[in-house]
Amino acid sequence: MVDKTSQNNTTNMANFKPLLLVSNDVDLDESSSFRSDHDQFLPIANVGRIMKKCLPQNGKISREAKEAVQGCVSEFISFITGEASEKCQREKRKTINGDDLLWAMSTLGFENYIEPLKMYLEKYRKCEGEKNSMAKNNDEEHHLYSTTSNS
Repeated sequence: MVDKTSQNNTTNMANFKPLLLVSNDVDLDESSSFRSDHDQFLPIANVGRIMKKCLPQNGKISREAKEAVQGCVSEFISFITGEASEKCQREKRKTINGDDLLWAMSTLGFENYIEPLKMYLEKYRKCEGEKNSMAKNNDEEHHLYSTTSNS
């Protein structure tokens, strides 16, 4: 007798195609040189820095722990962006945006993260808009100054 639960899990896992980290394919760049899986991980120094924020000041993290978290985080990002990428391809778009990532997280069962990420994305967009507005004003002032000083 076949256990239907394990059969379903096998089917579900067969549909899961991580983009970056668990591929048996060899990636070749334009110069045909081999690119290792570690080239596609987040930088371990950044992972370690984030991990240290959760520890007491004198806390230590082993290299193995950093590497394990590095692999997990990179796989998670690959999983989410893969889903968002498929959505963009279906919609014939070439750029993944923050809303696509939120959609992918919701689709993949990470609903608890959506609201805080929406708030962050909104604040980020507001800051970017302010920076762009300030840069535009500076460009206009520079242009105005250079045209009046040339007269």
